[in-house]
Amino acid sequence: MLFNTAQVMSKGQITLPVDIRKKLRLDTGDRVALIYDDERVVMMNPLVHAVDEFQKIMEGEWEKAGIHSQEDLDAIVKEIRAEVVAEYEGSH
Repeated sequence: MLFNTAQVMSKGQITLPVDIRKKLRLDTGDRVALIYDDERVVMMNPLVHAVDEFQKIMEGEWEKAGIHSQEDLDAIVKEIRAEVVAEYEGSH
């Protein structure tokens, strides 16, 4: 765990310490997600946050769809690809 501080300037801006920027893989111009939760603010890479939220939403959905293994997933992908190819070939 890293601990660091940053001073809040008059316009609400802060400078992120370099070790924090490196851990979050942030470059100049990148955006960050700020999540307020129970009297604390968590800052994270917004792409990581989006994936986390998507995983929460999709939790249990694979089982509901009957996908229990990589082989099940591969079979569904193969079936969908075949349908797309058949549809494409039927339209040309």
